[in-house]
Amino acid sequence: MAKILITSGPTRQYLDPVRYLTNASSGKMGSALAAAALEAGHHVVLVSGPVEIAYPDNVELHAVTSTEEMLEKCNQLFDACDGMIGVAAPCDYRPEKIAEQKIAKTGDPLQVKFLETQDIVATLGKKKGKRWVVGFALETEDPRLRALAKLEQKNCDLMVLNGVEAMDAEDNAVEIIEPSGKAIASFGGKKPLVARQIFRVIEDCLLAPLPTSQPATSPKN
Repeated sequence: MAKILITSGPTRQYLDPVRYLTNASSGKMGSALAAAALEAGHHVVLVSGPVEIAYPDNVELHAVTSTEEMLEKCNQLFDACDGMIGVAAPCDYRPEKIAEQKIAKTGDPLQVKFLETQDIVATLGKKKGKRWVVGFALETEDPRLRALAKLEQKNCDLMVLNGVEAMDAEDNAVEIIEPSGKAIASFGGKKPLVARQIFRVIEDCLLAPLPTSQPATSPKN
């Protein structure tokens, strides 16, 4: 049995006390992958941004809001895990300054300076050691090329490529790319089915080498 860290859902980067930057990620793919891992007998540690769905009962769930909080929580949990699947869609940008009060209309254009947030999968990929990391890439142009670039930049063992139509949808269509650049699998359908197929590839490629535990033996007198 492996202990698997899964990130899921969106994150929020607040502009002021009531407004924030986010995306349409629903957490459905993360939930489906968590369920697939549980069905296969593994322990799932799930770090999720704000979602409206219910995750499987048997996951170890950690709720966060911002990209910074998700990264901090993942850094705390990753050392005790065998690998991670980065399904979440964290905000890539945050405002340089968060207004202390609600930003009022003035009739003039509002200019906000955004800074890049730290990449969660890349950060964990740098320190993975003997652990494995699977990333997700959602691209709108040059998808295969961009997904492969992310695989290399983030030190992933596999990259799952999907499109923008997957966000907050019941279905998904994916390709799984290995470090050589070859697509080793592609499939589509309802997210629970796609998740089982993705996890089967992860087991075949990354979990199979894990040594099986041997039953304890009594010491000889």
